[in-house]
Amino acid sequence: MKGALRRRLVTVPRMLLLAVVLWGTAPLMFPLAFLIDVVRFALARTPFTTTRLLAFGLVYTACETIGMLVLLCAPLVTGRDPERRLDATYRIQAAWAAALLRAAEILFGLRVSVDGAEALDGGPLLLFMRHASIVDTLLPTVVLARPKALRLRFVLKRELLALPCLDIAGHRIPNCFVARGGEDSEREIERVRELGRGLGPRDAVIIYPEGTRFTHKKLSRALLKLEQSAPERFARVSALRHILPVRPGGPLALLDGHTPCDVVFVAHAGLETFAELVDVWRGRMVGARVRVSLRRVPRAEIERAGPDRLGWLDAEWSKLDAWVHEHEGR
Repeated sequence: MKGALRRRLVTVPRMLLLAVVLWGTAPLMFPLAFLIDVVRFALARTPFTTTRLLAFGLVYTACETIGMLVLLCAPLVTGRDPERRLDATYRIQAAWAAALLRAAEILFGLRVSVDGAEALDGGPLLLFMRHASIVDTLLPTVVLARPKALRLRFVLKRELLALPCLDIAGHRIPNCFVARGGEDSEREIERVRELGRGLGPRDAVIIYPEGTRFTHKKLSRALLKLEQSAPERFARVSALRHILPVRPGGPLALLDGHTPCDVVFVAHAGLETFAELVDVWRGRMVGARVRVSLRRVPRAEIERAGPDRLGWLDAEWSKLDAWVHEHEGR
């Protein structure tokens, strides 16, 4: 608790200062951003992304500021009832994420469609999702959980605690913020396993099994490491083209965890061209079409695969890679 307080004494004032600076200088910054965009368009036909990014920054800081205020006041409404408090936090989180995604849709012309949404009918569930962009952390809450009234528990990297709303709401919900590459990996894996405790029909746990955003350089590095350390597994995953091999600790902990669950594999295509903020500035997000596809595997089918959970997961992950290969760039 003391660590959270110390962190928020830094992150909350920093976010408020950023909001004040952005909103206070916006009348000056917009003409400058527009001028930059005019020059970039004249030289290289680059869409007006500087202006769009500035507008999105205003929306983002507003969402953070309002979100922090609402989260601060929420306990006054919900009282000490833990279930009411949990539901209120889920609603606040969904509204925050939906506002940001809607801003991206309006400002950048982003279009998102979902195939196979019926895979989310009836929990509890484990969601294994591809990680290819800074945007795909918004999709689960808005386009997956919200329409189905699912209560998602996330496995997220600890660096995201620098975002105050995500920090505050994320600790009122059973989430797990993990230290990537930490020395105490067994402890982190056990914390992930605990997310599967007490899951009900409205609950789901989502994890990004790759552990980091995909790049071709990371894929080459991961495959080389497996070739040297685990030749048998390398033979299973060496054909991957668009996703990284699964980092097995967290996903296997959930598969063998406290609550038997069906697994939903979440593939998407269309986000990979803007993995970083600089890609957005280069115009790669403008007019992008994002397709999300869900495929559910019943628990009984997982059990029939036998004790080699990692072999089964590698095979299923390869199917997701094949879907991405078919739909990427379309």
